[in-house]
Amino acid sequence: MTDSTVNPEKPSIGLSPTTGQNLETGLKSEAGTNPPPVAKPDADALSDTAASGQPDRRIIVLGGKDALPFLQGLVSNDVLPLAKAPALVWAALLTPQGKYLADFFVGNDGQTLFLDLPEALADATLRRLAMYRLRADVSLTQSDWTVTRGLDEAPEGALPDPRHPALGWRRYGASAPTSAAIDWDAIRVEHLIPETGIELIPDDSYLLESGFERLHGVDFRKGCYVGQEVTARMKHKTELRKGLALVAVQGTAPPGTPILADGREVGRLFTQSGGRAIAHLRLDKAEGEMWAGAARVTRISGARGADDSVTTQT
Repeated sequence: MTDSTVNPEKPSIGLSPTTGQNLETGLKSEAGTNPPPVAKPDADALSDTAASGQPDRRIIVLGGKDALPFLQGLVSNDVLPLAKAPALVWAALLTPQGKYLADFFVGNDGQTLFLDLPEALADATLRRLAMYRLRADVSLTQSDWTVTRGLDEAPEGALPDPRHPALGWRRYGASAPTSAAIDWDAIRVEHLIPETGIELIPDDSYLLESGFERLHGVDFRKGCYVGQEVTARMKHKTELRKGLALVAVQGTAPPGTPILADGREVGRLFTQSGGRAIAHLRLDKAEGEMWAGAARVTRISGARGADDSVTTQT
């Protein structure tokens, strides 16, 4: 890494290094058409590997002088600082109604701007970006980079995961040896960190109910973006009645199982690890003994890694 200032002109054409696919042509859609839907991913396709490699990611190199301003007007977080220094920014793409479509990292490794996308949502996300592009000078080039992540001392060129220090670092480039097995689900449960396709559901989830503010995935000072009005209104004018919470679980239940209290649905159970789980709850109703299938569920208040807006009754 020789220069911390990114070169937005690299690359100049949209050809995949691995397939030769011209993404600029393949992703175009006609102006005036409705944005394509983002397909709901298969949770099995999004599960982590036993080691620190992440083969379920797709890396897209960004080129063109308008790349960062283009994304700035679309995603939930401020990406303009990436023009100055290497970093990762976690952001989401929303519907105009403020519902989640996809989350991804926008990165600068010191030489190149890129997107780190979940493979299961990559095609639909890229189609939507191409539709919004219009006349902007932006190219999208599929890369053969791989993603490695870990918790030990960060290797040269690795970037810290911006969501939470407990998630360690992410490294992009040629394949690297993976470290010992890491229980990423346990880390996510402990710190109440949602995952694409599990807690984060396209056309259903809302950012503030999913912890994006706490996890540095939304910026309320950056200006307009798609879905910004609804997100800002939820922040400033309404009291959140639903959100992610840490719960204790006795037994097991499939992710997405409804949680019942006194026979009424008050939420859904998601990632489970070590007798605890992430749940999406109706915060004013989820009290006392609850059940998710045959599993007994008890809400934990004031849990480490979660703030009051997420885990306690509002």
